[in-house]
Amino acid sequence: MKSTIAAIDFGTSKIVTLVAETSGTQRCDIIGAGIAAYDGFLDGEWNNPSLLNEAVGKSIAEAELQAKRKIREMNVGVPGEFTRVYAVETSVTIQGADPRVTPRHVEKIFANADKQLSPVRGVVVHRSPAWFMVDGGKKTLEPVGMKGTELKALVSFVVADTFFLDDVMARLRDMNITISGFFSSSTGEAMLYLLEEDRDRTAILIDMGYLCTDVMAVEGDAVIYQKTLPIGSGHISADLAEGLSIPLAAAEQIKREYVFGISTIAQSYSVSSGDGLKTDTFTQEQVAEVLEPRVDEIAQMIKNCIEESGIKLGNWSTIYLTGGGLSLNRGGRDYLASKLDKPVRETIKRTIKLSSPIYASAMGLMDLIIDTIETRNVPASGVAGGIKEFFKNLLGN
Repeated sequence: MKSTIAAIDFGTSKIVTLVAETSGTQRCDIIGAGIAAYDGFLDGEWNNPSLLNEAVGKSIAEAELQAKRKIREMNVGVPGEFTRVYAVETSVTIQGADPRVTPRHVEKIFANADKQLSPVRGVVVHRSPAWFMVDGGKKTLEPVGMKGTELKALVSFVVADTFFLDDVMARLRDMNITISGFFSSSTGEAMLYLLEEDRDRTAILIDMGYLCTDVMAVEGDAVIYQKTLPIGSGHISADLAEGLSIPLAAAEQIKREYVFGISTIAQSYSVSSGDGLKTDTFTQEQVAEVLEPRVDEIAQMIKNCIEESGIKLGNWSTIYLTGGGLSLNRGGRDYLASKLDKPVRETIKRTIKLSSPIYASAMGLMDLIIDTIETRNVPASGVAGGIKEFFKNLLGN
C-alpha cells in the first residue's frame, strides 16, 4: 500500500519542500520537490520574517504541482541554528544470580538520562544512543543479553527552540497545513550520509551553507556535539563582490567556478558587469587574494570548533564535507583538509534524485522521517528479534 509523506527543510538560503511516496517495494520515491530562495536566519532569528510566508508558500506550491496532490500534513525539519545537542552519560546496576542486560535496564538508562536533562529549556525532538557499555567493555548499540553488573550509556538529545516550533506552527496553520512532527535535520543528514562504521569511530560532518556552517560530531546512532558557526559561503561571495567591485551575482558565479590549488597562470574568471554591456576578467591570483583569506578564516573557525568541543577523534576518525559551500568547488575539500591538518572526504551518494550536496539536509530529513514512521509501525521485537529495531521503537522520534 502506498503512502505519501511531505517534509519541509529550512536552509540558510533556500526552503526545500519534498513529497515522497513509499510502498512495500520502494522505500522512498521523491515525486515532488519545491525550492524557494529566501533570506534565511542568523543568531536564532529570521533575517526577513515578513517575507518568510511567501517563500514557504512558493516552496510548497511547487512541490504540490510536481506531486499533483495537495499537502495537508507536513513534517518539519528543525535546522541546527535552532537546536542544541546534549550528550548525557548515565549508568544502571544489574543485579541477580546471572546478571544480564534486559530491555528494562535500557528503559531505566533512558529514564535516568531524561531526569538529568529535565532542567533544560526547549522541546526534545530527537533522542538516541551513541553507545552502551557493559562493565567497561567494548562499546555497542546492542547490549541486551550481555552479561555484567553495570550498564553505562551515552544518550544524545536534540532540543529545539520553542521560538522556531511556535513560529513555524503558526505560519503553516495559517496555510491550513497541520504539522505531523518536528525532526532534527542535522540528525537525519548525519544518519543518512555517514557510514555506520565511520560513526562507530566518531566522525565529523561539516555542512557549509550560505550564511551558516554546521559542525557535528557523530557517534553510533547519535549527534553528540553540534555548533552552528555564523559564517558560510555567502560571506565568500560578499568579499568577492566588494574586493573585485562586481555585483553579488557575478561574485557568486566566480565563487562557484573557483578552482583551488592550481597555477595562477592557468585559470581566469570572466563575468558580465552590472550593466551587462561588457565583460570583466580576473586572474586566478586576483581572485585568490580576496577569496582564500575568507576560506582560511572559515577553516580556522571549524578547526577551533572541533578542538574546543572536547570530542576525542581517533586515528581512524573521518571528517566529511557537504552543503553548497566548498564541496562543490574543484579542490575545495583538499584545501580545507590542508587547513584542518586532517583528510576531508565527500559524503557517500545515497540518492538518485536531488543528489547534490546542497540537498543533503532535506534528503537526510526525509530519510529520518520515513525511518521513524517505519519503526513506529513495526512491533518492538525485543531480544528475540532485531535489537536495533527494539531501540528505535523505544526511542520513537
